[in-house]
Amino acid sequence: MTTPQHLSDRYELGEILGFGGMSEVHLARDIRLHRDVAVKVLRADLARDPSFYLRFRREAQNAAALNHPSIVAVYDTGEAETAAGPLPYIVMEYVDGVTLRDIVHTDGPLPPRRAIEIIADACQALNFSHQNGIIHRDVKPANIMISKTNAVKVMDFGIARAIADSGNSVTQTAAVIGTAQYLSPEQARGESVDARSDVYSLGCVLYEILTGEPPFTGDSPVAVAYQHVREDPVPPSRRHEGISAALDAVVLKALAKNPENRYQTAAEMRADLVRVHNGEPPEAPKVLTDAERTSMLAPSGGHGGRGGHPRTDPSPRRPLGGTDTDEEQLGGSVARWVVAVAVLAVLTTVVVVAFNMWGGVTRDVHVPDVRGQVSADAIAVLQNRGFKTRTLQKPDSAIPPDHVINTDPGANASVSAGDEVTINVSTGPEQREVPDVSSLSYGDAVKKLK
Repeated sequence: MTTPQHLSDRYELGEILGFGGMSEVHLARDIRLHRDVAVKVLRADLARDPSFYLRFRREAQNAAALNHPSIVAVYDTGEAETAAGPLPYIVMEYVDGVTLRDIVHTDGPLPPRRAIEIIADACQALNFSHQNGIIHRDVKPANIMISKTNAVKVMDFGIARAIADSGNSVTQTAAVIGTAQYLSPEQARGESVDARSDVYSLGCVLYEILTGEPPFTGDSPVAVAYQHVREDPVPPSRRHEGISAALDAVVLKALAKNPENRYQTAAEMRADLVRVHNGEPPEAPKVLTDAERTSMLAPSGGHGGRGGHPRTDPSPRRPLGGTDTDEEQLGGSVARWVVAVAVLAVLTTVVVVAFNMWGGVTRDVHVPDVRGQVSADAIAVLQNRGFKTRTLQKPDSAIPPDHVINTDPGANASVSAGDEVTINVSTGPEQREVPDVSSLSYGDAVKKLK
């Protein structure tokens, strides 16, 4: 089934602007209102799958409910009748511009003031979304556009979830969804999320447009997800010059592992960004510089002096009743004590990390339902959940080639985190060699073909 070039006798499809996990986006012409629009059409190979069909319809409902100047507007939805069945589509505002991803890839990091302005506008968009009960769940540079008039537009609520719809299993699945480099720790663990998850993802975006790279990178989605859960990000100012300590503080608060330690709303994050933009201190706790940490660790007296400068007094005073030998012994004792504490701290860290990685309690998780998905998408979903994957190819007349038939263990099975899941992928109908029956009688040919 191919995408028709005219939808509902109103929208004339033009060039393809991009592809998503479920859909393709076309530049189109609304021949009734004589304006350019963007039309998102569900991929033809997924249109017959009820789960993808429902998910696409949910995207349309979510996006249509959000009318905000910094959110790409939805004008219309519908279904085009084709020979293979209905093909749903969404008609959206066409934004003539580029994504933040393209800007960073082409021009490198943005000036801090411009980065603050863009993310402040994105905060407004997300806060409006959250107030209307919608979590985006896939905030990333590719989903934030800058128009030619410098307007900020957040788009693609394709995997957004309704906060209030807690009774609907379709909207509350714990499956990991989102791009690995921008996943919140709770998303990476497959846990339920709230608006603070979007705050974390937006913090990742701010980090990337300030430094030119996301806070965490790795060889696989699993490696990146592990860092989101376990590793602390390097302050942006250490990755790129010109970033203030105040802006460091805002970014690192947004990237707090524990949601309770983050900004509780996108509006709170925006307020701190505005303070930094205006030269005021943010409410986020200050990030200490290397020099400040060193000065705090340096002894306040002794041979180091204040601030680590050597003492220049030609006749230093000794403690009452003390001797040179006493002072040296005291200094040596302090030094040994500091070393001992440092060694103990390192050993404690090693033990804790080792316990968490190898000796901790194994947590049971559920195998996500990836039946009917393209094999590459299914592998990404499973690996994002921490599973090892193995692929087997099998013929199947009911499942299109390169789509998942089922998994072993099956969907929703309770298994240990990190277990291997076998993905059975369809190769299409079984192919058999047709024997040559041209020289046989009709009856013999029928018997041989059976």
